[in-house]
Amino acid sequence: MTAITDYLAGVPLFLAYFSLALTLTGIYVLVYTRCTPHDEMALIKANVPAASIAFAGSLIGFVLPLASVIENSINLVDMALWGAVALIVQLATFFCLQLFLPKISERIADNELASGIWLGGVSIAAGLLNAACLTY
Repeated sequence: MTAITDYLAGVPLFLAYFSLALTLTGIYVLVYTRCTPHDEMALIKANVPAASIAFAGSLIGFVLPLASVIENSINLVDMALWGAVALIVQLATFFCLQLFLPKISERIADNELASGIWLGGVSIAAGLLNAACLTY
């Protein structure tokens, strides 16, 4: 019986971390979709695969370091601060990539798969590097 109560004692902390992770992810989606020139949600609803691939890669690229932050943070404030860093890195990834491919948003909106795959892949790569750097 003690083992069950020990497990249940961790439920509130799990819920707090999970809720904060969902909140940070929601904030990321909101900020990212406002910062990009193309409308991801409208394009995805219009069945534009390039937009879906790019956005999914970006989301994975954010969640990977967020998972690392959850695993390594000492408390919820630490998690929130490093989660914000992960958000900034993903936004910076998009804007840096846009310097090399200035019309990437237009290409994604035109359903050019190569651009969507490239943005998604670079976003995941940046997220992996970010996650590795957050294992302090």
